[in-house]
Amino acid sequence: MAADVEQQRYDAEQITVLEGLEPVRTRPGMYIGSTGARGLHHLVYEVVDNSVDEALAGYCKNIDIKIQADNSIMVEDDGRGMPVDIHPKLGIPAVEVIHTVLHAGGKFGGDGGYKVSGGLHGVGASVVNALSEYMEVEIKRDGKLYRQTYSRGEPTSGLEVVGESKKTGSKTMFRPDPEIFDEIEYDFGTLEHRFREMAFLNKGVRINIVDERDGKKRKESFFYEGGIREFIKHQNANKEPIHADIIYFEASRQSEEGGGDAELEIAIQYTKRFNETIFTYANNINTIEGGMHLAGFRSSLTRVFNDYARRTGVLKEKDDSFTGEDVREGMTAIISVKLVKPQFEGQTKAKLGNSDIRGFVESTTNERLMAFLEENPSQAKTIMEKIYGTYKIRLKTQKVREAERKSLMDGGSLPGKLADCSEKDPELSEIFLVEGDSAGGSAKLGRDRRRQAILPLRGKILNVERANIDKVLSSDEIKNMITAFGCGIDDNFDLEKLRYHKIIVMTDADVDGAHIRTLLLTFFFRHMTQLIQNGNVYIAQPPLYQVKRGKDVHYTYSEKEQDKLMRRLGEASPNAKYDIQRYKGLGEMDAAQLWETTMDFATRTLIQVTMDDYVLADETFVTLMGDKVEPRRRFIEENAKYVKNLDI
Repeated sequence: MAADVEQQRYDAEQITVLEGLEPVRTRPGMYIGSTGARGLHHLVYEVVDNSVDEALAGYCKNIDIKIQADNSIMVEDDGRGMPVDIHPKLGIPAVEVIHTVLHAGGKFGGDGGYKVSGGLHGVGASVVNALSEYMEVEIKRDGKLYRQTYSRGEPTSGLEVVGESKKTGSKTMFRPDPEIFDEIEYDFGTLEHRFREMAFLNKGVRINIVDERDGKKRKESFFYEGGIREFIKHQNANKEPIHADIIYFEASRQSEEGGGDAELEIAIQYTKRFNETIFTYANNINTIEGGMHLAGFRSSLTRVFNDYARRTGVLKEKDDSFTGEDVREGMTAIISVKLVKPQFEGQTKAKLGNSDIRGFVESTTNERLMAFLEENPSQAKTIMEKIYGTYKIRLKTQKVREAERKSLMDGGSLPGKLADCSEKDPELSEIFLVEGDSAGGSAKLGRDRRRQAILPLRGKILNVERANIDKVLSSDEIKNMITAFGCGIDDNFDLEKLRYHKIIVMTDADVDGAHIRTLLLTFFFRHMTQLIQNGNVYIAQPPLYQVKRGKDVHYTYSEKEQDKLMRRLGEASPNAKYDIQRYKGLGEMDAAQLWETTMDFATRTLIQVTMDDYVLADETFVTLMGDKVEPRRRFIEENAKYVKNLDI
């Protein structure tokens, strides 16, 4: 052994250096998140973001996106056109630098570069090039039409003049590399939703998207002069607003040098709902974890409504003040800031860290929100009645709920139905939320007692989409979950106190099981959003069928898998007879079967619940779980064609 070790050299020759765009092809997940559908669509976002940056700079009004017949992508804009002159340091055309050099682009300052940009790392076009088997770029500028081609990160032609043009702009066509991606089939709906959002955030910019594939031909055009005001209308389409006018204001802050330092847009409308919906953006990036712009808005909001309530006599001197939860209940709001030097916390850009932006948002909201309330007394009265009603309900139940809430938030005594695990390290612990006592009994007997906790749920939990917080905390099943998890909810949520790093929803493979699963996900999304954002929520996959002949036992998890198994068994033993059992519920499996098929660490299948798009998730939960029947019926009709198996 010692001799072998001595013969293994470890010096400079053993250090691998990845040059150019090799790191992107070697570790694509570091740059686009994954090589699945999420990463595939991210390529389109990267290219379109460059066109949007031209729009932010004031040079682009139209962006066209096409899913072409061969599933390649074309993006074209009417901006200035990418620069084609020779780069002074690298000695190659600037457009080639943009597409072949990481961290190169017009987003790092300098004359003519972008002051405000979403893609701060300058890796967009070069990453797309590295992960495409073919890319072609055409540029219209200076009266000429230029073209250059690339493949897998390398130029396959020089920059050539191929014609003349009186227009300006850039066009990029690329075909994702099948050697990199698990799938190369684009979903029109995913792109449609993303670019509708982009059009809302950039008023006056028209974004067209076309699908040219056989059997999938579609086109949509998004253009919103009203910007985020129309975004609010879209988000509240399936809700009931309580006042007609959308509260809207915008402001800009000048830097000491005289240039535009930051721009702010805020739109607000109250509805009859109990949940607050606040989306925040910085340079068009959805900051789903909020940040300083959200903190400034929330602080100002509470102060303004308390001041106005006391000024108008809604609150008397002896009264308590409204809390943040009081004034935000039923609110839909969008906060969009655009700033020169954004500081995002974490690689995901999920939280804005610029401390100075808090004061800008706070002072602007103080002035402009108060002005709206004073100038629109009838609408202000309607809003105040809703806030005051929420306040009175809170006071009425406060004494009853205070001790209970404190116990829940602080992780009081664990619920009696919980069969806890012995492991105390949250990273090694998991909890199964199981439908009914029958399945709960099998799960308790079959589990690994050291690492797996079981919490049986009785029937369908409360639909939190239609309930205020008092009703939520009155639900025994929800109280049991909050206590078992130990991390609190809403403003009191603390991920550090989570007792299990895997929360696994294990319900029957039928319509009722799917409904319970959706109710649980609605609760997590509305009151424990960080559980989903942090990847702590999973869905167990119990089998649909058991196929048995003697000691030969097979389990299948879908109709397709079952058909495939039966064909294979029929070919192997044409005359053999098998006992086939279709499981209607987890309770039909004994403890050993449930462990073997659904809970065994080595053999089970878990689906991690993710949330790539917070805005789309919010729309979906409102549609499926809200009060209005018509949007839900329409959603089911539009999506029924995608259902493969519905409760046989």
